[in-house]
Amino acid sequence: MSRLPTLSLPHGGGPWNVMKNAFGDPAPFEELAAWLVAVGKRYRGRAKALLVISAHWEERQPTVHFGKAPGMLYDYGGFPDFTYQLKWPAPGAPEVATRVEELLKGAGFTPGREEDRGYDHGTFVPLMVAYPEADLPVAQLSLVSSLDPATHVALGKALKPLRDEGVLILASGMSYHNMTGFMTGDPQVAKTARAFDAWLNQTIALTDTEERNRRLIAWESAPGARECHPRSEHLIPLFVAAGAAGADLGRTDHSQDLMGVPISGHVFGE
Repeated sequence: MSRLPTLSLPHGGGPWNVMKNAFGDPAPFEELAAWLVAVGKRYRGRAKALLVISAHWEERQPTVHFGKAPGMLYDYGGFPDFTYQLKWPAPGAPEVATRVEELLKGAGFTPGREEDRGYDHGTFVPLMVAYPEADLPVAQLSLVSSLDPATHVALGKALKPLRDEGVLILASGMSYHNMTGFMTGDPQVAKTARAFDAWLNQTIALTDTEERNRRLIAWESAPGARECHPRSEHLIPLFVAAGAAGADLGRTDHSQDLMGVPISGHVFGE
C-alpha cells in the first residue's frame, strides 16, 4: 500500500454547496467544488478510510470519535429549512479511531473518547462534494481548545503512521477566516489577506520541513496574521496535516478568491 498524503481543505462558508446564490457570485463556489471533486477522485482508489480534523470541533483534550454511524450536526444558522435536512451518511470508523487513540497515547497525549457527535459542516459540507457516495468510513479527531500551534503539529506527527495504513488525513478549515472581512469589498482587507496567503503558501513549500513547522508554529508573526485569523481555529487544522507530513514536502494545490479574499488548499506528500 502506497503512502497517502495529508491535505488541508478550505471548507467554504456554511452550506455553500447547496446555496448557489447565497454568497454572491456562484462562480467561485463552483471553482471550489470542482477542486474538491478532483481531490475525491484523485485519492478514492488509494484510501480505505478518512480521518477528519475539523475547525468546528474543539475539546479540552484531543478527542476521538468512535461512533459507528454518526448523524448530522447542522452547526450553522440563518439558512433555509432544507439546509437542515442535508444527509451525508458515511459510516464511522471505530477501528481507525482505536488506532488513532493508540498513536496519541504512544506520543504522550491523553485522548478522550466520543460516540454521539454528528458530522459538523466542516466535515460533511466539503466531503459530500468530494465523496458524494458516502461509502468511505470516517474517523474524527477534535482540535484542542487551547489552539496551541505546537500541540497540533505534535498531534500530526503522532498520526503519521496512518498514512501507510490506508487512512487519508484531511484537515478542514480555511486559510483565511475573519467573518467581518468576507464580502466587504474593502481593498485593504484583500491586500492584507493576500499578504498572509502568500506567506502561508511560501511556508508550506519550504524544503526544510522542520523550518516549515517552526514557521507555522510562529504563524502570528506573519504579515496580517491576526487580521486574517482573529481566532485561529480555522488555521490550526492545517498544522495537524503539516505535522503528519513528516519530512514530505508541501505544496499549494488550490488557490482562488472566495467571498472577496484569497484562499488556498494544500497537499503534503503524494
